[in-house]
Amino acid sequence: MMGLWLVPLAFFGFLAFGMPVGFAIGVAGMIGIFDMGPRFMTMAPDRLFAGLDLFPFLAMPFFILAGEIMNRSGITLGLVKLADALVGWMRGGMAHSNMVASVMFAGLTGSATADSAAFGNTLVPAMQKAGYSRPYACAVTAAGSIIGPTIPPSTLAIIYGSIMGVSIAGLFAAGILPGLLICAICMGVIALTARRKGLPKGEGRPSFKGVLLALREGFLAALLPVFILGSILGGFATPTEAAAIAVAYALFVGGVIYRALSWSDLYQIAVRTTRITGVIFLIIASASILGWWMTFNRIPQAVAEGMLSLSDNPNVIIGLILILLLLIGLVMDINATLIILAPVLAPLTVKIGMDPVHAGIMIILALNISLMTPPVGACLFVLASVTGEKVEAITRELWPFILAEVSILIVIAFWSDLTLFIPRLLGL
Repeated sequence: MMGLWLVPLAFFGFLAFGMPVGFAIGVAGMIGIFDMGPRFMTMAPDRLFAGLDLFPFLAMPFFILAGEIMNRSGITLGLVKLADALVGWMRGGMAHSNMVASVMFAGLTGSATADSAAFGNTLVPAMQKAGYSRPYACAVTAAGSIIGPTIPPSTLAIIYGSIMGVSIAGLFAAGILPGLLICAICMGVIALTARRKGLPKGEGRPSFKGVLLALREGFLAALLPVFILGSILGGFATPTEAAAIAVAYALFVGGVIYRALSWSDLYQIAVRTTRITGVIFLIIASASILGWWMTFNRIPQAVAEGMLSLSDNPNVIIGLILILLLLIGLVMDINATLIILAPVLAPLTVKIGMDPVHAGIMIILALNISLMTPPVGACLFVLASVTGEKVEAITRELWPFILAEVSILIVIAFWSDLTLFIPRLLGL
C-alpha cells in the first residue's frame, strides 16, 4: 500500500515544517486511513474519541492541577528547604539539594517540565548566587527533572498502563527504585566532580533541631506524595480517585492553611492546567487514529518479526529496543513516541518473555532521558526560556549526567528483579 511509506513521510514532513506534533500525528493518520479506502474515513471520528475514552486518563489533569496548586501557593519551597537541611552541608551541597528536592517534587506532579520550570525560577538563581555557574545549575536541574515522570505519580505510567492494559499501580510501584537510583547516581556525579569544578561547600552539618524545623515547614507538602502512593498501592483508591483527592488537599493546604491563593491565582492555575492537558490529550487522540492504521496494516507484528529475525537472543532484542527509543526520543515528543511505539514494542517484549510492568518502566525511563537530550529535549528548552541560558551551554554540562542515567537505564533493562522488587513485595 502507498500509505506504508506516505504516512511516515507526511508525519516527519509536517514536523519539519513546524506543525504541532498532535496535528502532525492526526493528519498523517488520516492520510493512512484515506489510503485504506474512503469508507474508512467515517470511522476516524469514532477512533479519535475512543482514544480518550479511558477512565484512568482522568488522573492526568488532576495530578497536573494538584502540582500547579502546590507550585503557585509556594508550598513546594518547604521541600527545597528540607532537602537543603539534609544534604546542603556537603561540597556541592545546593546541587545535591536540587536532586533530593527533585525526588520530593516528583511525588507531587509527575512532570519533568514542571520540575524544570519551578526549579529554574527558584533553585537556579539561588545556585548562581552561591557561586555555581548558570549552565551547571541548569544542567543539574535538567538531570534531576526526569525523576519526576519516573517516580509516581507519573503521567507516562498512566498513559502506558491505560493504552496497554498494564496495572498502573504496578507501574507506579516499579518506578520508585529507578527514580531513587537516578537521584543517587546523579549525586555521585556531583560528588566526583565537585572538587575539580570548585563547587561551593555548605556551612556545616545541620543540627537535629534544624532538620526538625525544616521538616515541620515541608511536612504538609511531603505528606501529599505519601498519601497518594499509600492510597493507590494500598488498594484504597484508584489513581484517578487519589488524584482528585490530591487536588482537594492541595487547595485546602494552599488556600486555607497557607492563605497563598487568590482568585487570580486559581484562574492562572486553571488556564495552565487546561493547556498542558489539552496538548497531551490532543496527542493521545490523534495517535489513536495512527495506531489504528498501524494495527490494520499489521505494522507492530512486522516490526516484532523483523527484530526477531535479527536475533532470538532476548538481551540483543532489549538492546535494540533501547537504541530505538533513545534515537527516536532525540527528535520526537515523548508522549507521542510512547503512544505510537508502545503498541509496536509491547508485543515484542511479550515474545521475549519480559514482564509487562518491567517492559513498561524500561520504555518510560528511556523516553524520560530524551527530555534532557538535544535537539528537542523539552526540559532543556524550558530551562533556557526560564533562565535565559543557551541550550548549547546547558548541554555541555549535561553529558556526565546523561551517561550516568543511561547506565542506570541499562541496569534497569537487564535486571528485572530490581524493577519488580517493590511490585512483588506489594503483591502487584
